[in-house]
Amino acid sequence: MSNDFYKKILDNNKKWVETSLALDPDYFQNLAERQTPPLLWIGCSDSRVPANEIVGAKPGEVFVHRNIANMVIHSDMNMLSVLDYAVNVLKVKHIIVCGHYGCGGVQAAMNNQSIGIIDNWIRHIKDIYRLHKTYLDGIENETERFNAFVEVNVKEQVFDLAKTSIVQSAWKAGQELTLHGWAYGLNSGFVTDLDVNFSSDVDLDEVYQLKF
Repeated sequence: MSNDFYKKILDNNKKWVETSLALDPDYFQNLAERQTPPLLWIGCSDSRVPANEIVGAKPGEVFVHRNIANMVIHSDMNMLSVLDYAVNVLKVKHIIVCGHYGCGGVQAAMNNQSIGIIDNWIRHIKDIYRLHKTYLDGIENETERFNAFVEVNVKEQVFDLAKTSIVQSAWKAGQELTLHGWAYGLNSGFVTDLDVNFSSDVDLDEVYQLKF
């Protein structure tokens, strides 16, 4: 079965190339010249949350970073490297942190599950719960609490993104850059804008004090 799947994805690649070239003979030649995406997407590694497809974007329009539970952690050099390149080289104008309802990483943090080495990563998500424990514990329905935790986590990651020296330097230099927080519905396909939209006019002191 695994060999059949592997052969299938190779065949799918050939069909995709043929279809793309039939629509535009210069498609790949133009794509190879350069990339100028207007958007950096920081999302979850979950295979059910494909960045380009969700927003109907073509190859070259979205620069993507994904990790478990769409985290923005100040010591994560992988994320910071992607962020630095996107902001300072590609000059993206928008950054979206997109979480999703039903996120396994968020659920593991909420239920104090032990999975393995990922426990070290999930610890950061548990810190978010502790920060909003009163609010989250006040939601009796477990599904609603889970959904609220997903949203709270996204908002906190946008807050942390706004605090990075990379974003702060871009804003101080007058660069056009706006941060957004979304939650994606696996069972609907729709995204919810969580109304955390920051641009250069935001007061950093206010960001540090933001509560919801």
